[in-house]
Amino acid sequence: MLATVDALLPLSLLEAVRNVDTPNDQFDTEYVDELRNKRLGLSDTIYAQIKRHTEAARRGHRTASDEAIALAKLIGRRPDSEAVFRAAGDYMARQSYRTISPVTRKLMRLMPSAMARPLAFRHARKIAARYLGGNVRRVGSFLLLEVPRSITLGTAPGAIGCTYYESAIKQLLRLLIGSIGAVEHVRCSGRGEGSCEWRADWRSFDRTAGLD
Repeated sequence: MLATVDALLPLSLLEAVRNVDTPNDQFDTEYVDELRNKRLGLSDTIYAQIKRHTEAARRGHRTASDEAIALAKLIGRRPDSEAVFRAAGDYMARQSYRTISPVTRKLMRLMPSAMARPLAFRHARKIAARYLGGNVRRVGSFLLLEVPRSITLGTAPGAIGCTYYESAIKQLLRLLIGSIGAVEHVRCSGRGEGSCEWRADWRSFDRTAGLD
């Protein structure tokens, strides 16, 4: 197991818990104080952890992988764990995408696809390596994300924990190139297949998708 991970990884898990647990209607909002005692994401502990990891991520620091795994296990015990893992992957993709300079992001939107794709691929590879501990490569018309040591593996029933990486790569590609193609979990360490691997349809390319 990796000794450390980028601080953005545990931060993404914490932010997802907070977002999922935050009241989304007026009725719940009236009882926020009561909900704090029932919803983990509204607790002072989560708030303090988010503040600490936000600062660490801002400074580009890394944190112990055991801490991230403990958070993933905590999420894995929730009945809505899949929704939380997907929200965390989405958060990871959005925040890591913002580490690319605004000028480069704009260029990738304006360039012809033949020029934008290689640039997007290079950034996807860098982001996957730094923030997900993964390797991105192209095989034919597909892009493959391999994660040799998944932080979320075995933290929830079945392959629910794996949806974190699925959500992250799908959202990242959407932001980079407008891709909304299918992402398939083709290999899993939990099934004794070595590393975990996701295959994304690299052919899907829609400039009109909601990039931000």
